[in-house]
Amino acid sequence: MIQSLKIVTFFLFGVFLLSSCDADIPVAALKEKYQKSNSAFIDIDGMPVHYIIEGKSDDSLPIVFIHGTSASLHTWDTLSSLLKTNKKIIRFDLPAFGLTGPNPLNQYSFNFYNQFIDEFLLKLNVTKCIVAGNSLGGSIAWNYAIASPDKVKQLILLDASGYPKKDEKGSLGFKLAAVPVLNQALKHISPISLIRKSLEDAFYNKALVKEEMVQQYHDLLLREGNRSAILELFQHTMKPDATKIKTITQPTLIIWGKEDQLISYKNAALFKQDIRDSRVLVLDKVGHIPMEEAPNLVAAAIIEFIK
Repeated sequence: MIQSLKIVTFFLFGVFLLSSCDADIPVAALKEKYQKSNSAFIDIDGMPVHYIIEGKSDDSLPIVFIHGTSASLHTWDTLSSLLKTNKKIIRFDLPAFGLTGPNPLNQYSFNFYNQFIDEFLLKLNVTKCIVAGNSLGGSIAWNYAIASPDKVKQLILLDASGYPKKDEKGSLGFKLAAVPVLNQALKHISPISLIRKSLEDAFYNKALVKEEMVQQYHDLLLREGNRSAILELFQHTMKPDATKIKTITQPTLIIWGKEDQLISYKNAALFKQDIRDSRVLVLDKVGHIPMEEAPNLVAAAIIEFIK
């Protein structure tokens, strides 16, 4: 009897998994929905990199924005609109995310992203820039600043990863992705409710998590190849070497949401302590994505900093 119940339970669970599977979405279909009128694609090592250049065309020192895990260039929409009258803005979908999709070599490391950004900027004829990054994009930004000090004049870190985590609550999506076997299922099963909960974990003001935003994150996650790429990135976690942070020489602006439950705002003080030429702005009642929750305050701080 017990054995029969196990077989039936296993069968029903298998049926549930099959019925819950989310199919990959072809890039062509996503382009129709999410490619912006001012965005374009450029080939970098076999990847169709989705990017936008806007703002002052004669600006020789553009700001390059780098988004975080599971996000895309869309996360900078509002901030870019506030800054583009003052600066040239360059933003793009990182390999493994957005419309850009996976690295054909299926390798993800800080060295890979350093080389990728180098090639990307070279093709755009950018020789010097200001680099800004959020979350994972923040750690990619400061690693690139260390690797290419002659190309990065200033650095902007928004809730950037870098130091070992301590008491953070974390995101449900990140926690599930770290569980063996279960994370393999996430390559095929990606409930939109999980995306909604992960976004709500990232925001202090939950009202800002609109259904349109949730749908966009869900759709771009389902971009063919992205789920496998993100899982590869999670399984071989890009652990920043925090000891390198002390070698950053660029003037640095550190912005943090005080209610960030993914990377504690206490990390802002650590960055400030380790980066000699740095200043900090901590925003009350703001979570992990300050450029979306408090874009006006972030824009004002950036304009003042780059002066």
